[in-house]
Amino acid sequence: MAESEMIGGRPAAEPGDATGDATVAGMAGMAGVAGVAGSSRAAAAPRGASGPQLEGKVALVTGAASGIGHATAVRLHSAGARLALLDLDDAGGSAAESQLGGLFVHADVGQPADWARAVDRVVSELGRIDIVHLNAGVTTPEADLTAITDEQYRRICAANIDGVFFGARAVVPAMEAGGGGAIVVTASIAGLTAFSPDPVYTLTKHAVVTFVRALAPQLSSKNITINAICPGLVDTPLLGPDARELAAAANFPLIPVTDVAEAVYGRVIASETGQAFVCQVSREPTAYRFAGVPGPGGGAAGRTPPEGLAGEEERRRR
Repeated sequence: MAESEMIGGRPAAEPGDATGDATVAGMAGMAGVAGVAGSSRAAAAPRGASGPQLEGKVALVTGAASGIGHATAVRLHSAGARLALLDLDDAGGSAAESQLGGLFVHADVGQPADWARAVDRVVSELGRIDIVHLNAGVTTPEADLTAITDEQYRRICAANIDGVFFGARAVVPAMEAGGGGAIVVTASIAGLTAFSPDPVYTLTKHAVVTFVRALAPQLSSKNITINAICPGLVDTPLLGPDARELAAAANFPLIPVTDVAEAVYGRVIASETGQAFVCQVSREPTAYRFAGVPGPGGGAAGRTPPEGLAGEEERRRR
């Protein structure tokens, strides 16, 4: 894989380190941002801040060395969870392990063999997997379709799409064996809208959102919820200096990683599934309302495809 690309600036991390998904939607057309909010690395919260709701649970977080992943690990730890911290950043991952305890595992989320090894080690050393935050992600970033290299395309798909698919496939058997749990995927507002500054990033995030929605009914039978978190501009290492300057000049606030981590935690302890939650500055996370798709007309009006060929929305119409 190539060296890490970030939104609006120079790379600052190793390839595929999955430092947390700094969502890019809304950068197009900005005129330039003072007073950036939040921090890319969260301090450990006091355990008593919210009570030990997750005592005895094991949470696996990808991209846990910094950004949204690290903030989520801190939040889950504060609620009593034991942690499995996955990342390519050995120094950051080891630091998070020292800070929070648990288990650091060096892993490339785009590689199925790494997932098999990671899950085996987590179950062997921590006993179970109850909570999974599939957070790892990168950008290209490149607006011009003809300028996107094969390497850039393969790299972003490996981290943003393969990392979610291989991750879900690897953890579900362990979660089912433990009686169920919760999966939360970091997507983006770019997975709900058309974001021209990075069309391939947009492609990957739309894929993640629809994957979550399609997988939810299947996982419900295993007592596993799955939801997507779709933040706007987040203060993480993936947001480069040029993008930060644009945001500062426009006086546009970035979302603190702790806010996104709180949204992830909310999905872990709630019962809803198959939702895409929008996260914006100074707003409670809100489930996105997808528009209904028109059904057939003519003599087929009001009819739905047979069981096995119908989507969830079509089945709900019956």
